[in-house]
Parts: sequence; structure tokens; C-alpha cells
Amino acid sequence: MLSVQNLEIRVGARVLMEDVSFRVSAGDKIGLVGRNGAGKTTLTKTLAGETMPTKGQIDRSGEIGYLPQDPRSGDPEMLARTRILDARGLGTISLGLYQAGLDMGSTDPKVSAKAMRTYGSLTDQFNALGGYAAEAEAASIASNLNLPDRILDQQLKTLSGGQRRRIELARILFSAAETMILDEPTNHLDADSVVWLREFVKSYRGGCIIISHDIELVGDTVNRVFYLDANRMVIDIYNMNWKNYQRQRVADADRRKKERANAEKKASTLQLQAAKFGAKASKAAAAHQMVARAEKLLSGLDAVRAVDRVAKLRFPEPAPCGRTPLMATDLSKSYGSLEIFAAVDLAIDRGSKVVILGLNGAGKTTLLRMLAGVDKPDTGRIEPGHGLRIGYYAQEHETIDVKRSVLENMVSSSPNITEMEARRVLGSFLFTGDDSHKPAGVLSGGEKTRLALAMIVVSGANVLLLDEPTNNLDPASREEILDALAHYSGAVVLVSHDEGAVEALNPERVLIMPDGTEDHWNKDYLDLITLA
Repeated sequence: MLSVQNLEIRVGARVLMEDVSFRVSAGDKIGLVGRNGAGKTTLTKTLAGETMPTKGQIDRSGEIGYLPQDPRSGDPEMLARTRILDARGLGTISLGLYQAGLDMGSTDPKVSAKAMRTYGSLTDQFNALGGYAAEAEAASIASNLNLPDRILDQQLKTLSGGQRRRIELARILFSAAETMILDEPTNHLDADSVVWLREFVKSYRGGCIIISHDIELVGDTVNRVFYLDANRMVIDIYNMNWKNYQRQRVADADRRKKERANAEKKASTLQLQAAKFGAKASKAAAAHQMVARAEKLLSGLDAVRAVDRVAKLRFPEPAPCGRTPLMATDLSKSYGSLEIFAAVDLAIDRGSKVVILGLNGAGKTTLLRMLAGVDKPDTGRIEPGHGLRIGYYAQEHETIDVKRSVLENMVSSSPNITEMEARRVLGSFLFTGDDSHKPAGVLSGGEKTRLALAMIVVSGANVLLLDEPTNNLDPASREEILDALAHYSGAVVLVSHDEGAVEALNPERVLIMPDGTEDHWNKDYLDLITLA
């Protein structure tokens, strides 16, 4: 499936990993773990062939299905259904069959005759690739990922980021690839789809590498764990399930600490004795041997795993504003004949907390994009109040200019910030040294999340529009987000499948899409968070 020998990956001057070797065989379900920014996404891109390693060799046998965090693949004009079916070459053939069927009814005998020959040829190809049984399999996968026919019959360019991601996931699961590499596959999935995906991965016969912060997914499916240790630039391989890995990792850390403490104690004794001997010329040789022995003791140790650093996050002190800094009246949005929502009204008062609920495709992200001024409504208007300053976090990180550096994005997010101040804030978000000069386009999903949040921190916003802000974050970074939400005194409009994020916000109101029904928040709505 996949064989990796002596792999080294660098990003600029930074070494992410070196001298890494492993194999991925049929039946392996590998959980790839490590803190945000450790290089997990970079490694998966390299394994999938999207980037080249600095050194080493990667041998791939069979097809690889790769789901990146931010999929932008496929012709935007293509129908979603065709995109999925083309994973086995069936989508374009199906369109050809449909067109040939129309042309066979032509009054022009030449056109009709050619269409009949084309139809016969395409039918043979269609059947050879699995035919209607394969189509039914694709339809079943799409349905389990909450992709109804109304979405499958739309062009890719009309779909939200979450819908595009589910289309790409369906395409990979349908592809029958020998190896799947899935980077945060549960993002944008509802609870039923996550449960179905867990069962699919468990029964999958090929090799699978998963990056996920969904503990239940990795806990139920993983039989090997690769821990990417950014401090030691290595991958620790655990040939065991998730629960045993967690126990073993703690035991390994304790062992390293004890070994280092014992070795340092012995080395210190040797060095002290060598210092005494070194004062006498007759014992200089013995002193030299003692120093060499002390150095050997320390050099032969595994490095003690350093405590992972975590971004220190606090949302900005809100700039002064009027009583109602943001209002929206009679908003609607449609794509062609498909109505997403209509007649939505919303008033965001100073310091208010609102959560938006609704099934996937109900228009939650679209509404936030309108409130942020990114998209225009078909009807209605958005009225900014006195002193309005919006901080918008987009789930697909559209607020980040991928052609600019990390530092340039920061400076552009606030008209008054100096480069020195921007660097200080970036440092608190774990962007240090040359990290600030990286093109934003090369950042992992977790790093983009941290950058987008850092840009909000310096914005002085008094209304935060947050679309799935905890996606792609490791547990420690997620806790920082939740704590920041709990202490922010400005207004917040939140879209999230994360119950913890909603509880931390402690909302006063809920807006249920697509109907735009508004209600006072109560704990009963928590049951709808993951389902939505």
C-alpha cells in the first residue's frame, strides 16, 4: 500500500521530521496525532503525492484517496453527482448516455444513428465499471453523508464549503481506493453521518490514515497510532488501539523521565569526580574517561517529550458601539430554483450571544457570510449600527489571503497595528521566528485556524461572527477557544456542531434555520447541536 523509507520533510529552514520509516498495509487503521502545527497535514500531503519530501523515498501501490482539510478539487461547473461517480469513471459516462439518449430521438438520421452507436459503446463501458449497482452504492454513500438529490444535482460552485467537503468525502469512500488518507473527515458531518462513517472505516479492507480530533472516531477504528513529536522531529509508532496507545504514551513519557533523571545523576557524579581528578596531572587520563562516559550516558537517551505549547487566546476588548450594532431584515437566498432561506430577521444587540442552528444546507454559513458583508442577499437589507466593527471567522478560512505571508495578513487585519505588535500577538499564537514570513497558503488547517483567530484578536471587533471556530483544533487549543468565548464581553453570533462551544458561549437566543425562527435559549436545544 504505502512504504516510507528515511523520510525527511522541511518547511523552509524548519525540519518537521527526519529519518522516518514506516509501512501502511491492508487493514491498518492508523491514527496520526500530534499538536496543531506539528506537521500532520504536511505529512499527509506528502504521502498523497501533492508535495515532495526533502529526502527519502515513498513507494505507493494502488490508488490513494486523499481528503484534504480544504478541498477545492473538481470543475466548478460539474454536478456534484458527476464528481462522486467519476471516482470510478462513471459520472462522465452517465452524462454521455443521457445525451446519447436525447440524440437518438433526433429527426436527423445521421445524428440518430451516431447516437445509437455511442449509446451502445458507452453502455458497455458503464456496465464494465459496475453499472447501476455502482450507482446505487454511490447513492447510498451520499445519503449516509446527508447529501440529498437536491444537492447532488447542483453544480459544485453553488455549494457551501461544508457541502463541497462532504462531496469529496463521498467521492473518496466510493472510489474503492486501496489506501485512504482522511484529514479531519468528521468536519461538517452531523451525528448520524459520523456514526455511519465510523462503521464504514471499521469495515474498510484497505489501509487508512486518519487525522481527527473526534475521540470516538479514532477510539472505535484505530489499530495503530503514529504520534508526530514536533520536539523530537520523529514519529513514534504504536502498534495498538487508541486506549492502549494512551496508556503506553504515558508510560513512555514516565520511562524517559526516569531514565534521564538516573543518567543525569550518574553523569553529574562522574563530572564532579573528573573535576577533582583533573587537578592532578597523574589522573588526567582517568578524568578524561569520566567526562567521555558522562557524555555517552546523556547522548544515548531518548529525548524527554516537551510539554506542547498552546496558543494563549483572548478575544479583543470590544470597541464602543451603539445599542444595536447589527440588524438584518427580510433576508433571503436562492441558488437557481433552490431556495435556501427566506424572510429572515435578526437584531444583534451590544454584548448579546446568539447561536444559529439548522441542518447541513439550511443556510447557516450563508447567513453569516451575509452578516459579514461577504455575500449579498437576494432580498432584504443589513443595517450596520453606530460603531459596528465585525470580526468574522470563516470555517473555510476565506478571511486569510493565501498569497500573503502570515505577518502581512496580521497587519492588514487592523489599520493601527504595528509590525512589532503583530509579531507579539503571533508569538502568543505559536507563530515564532521565520513562521511569520511563511505564505499563508502553506499552513495546515490548525495553523490557519490560529492565524484567523489572531487576526480577530487585533481587530478590536465588537461583533464576532464565528463559523465552526473549534474545527481542526487539538484538545488543548480548543479549551483556549472555549475559555475565550466564555470571557468575551462583546456580541457573538455562533455556528457550531460543538456542544462545548455553545455551552461556553452561554447564549441568550437561538435562531433556527432555514425558517429564521427565533427563540430564547434553553438547555433542550443542546440535543440539537450535534444533530444539526
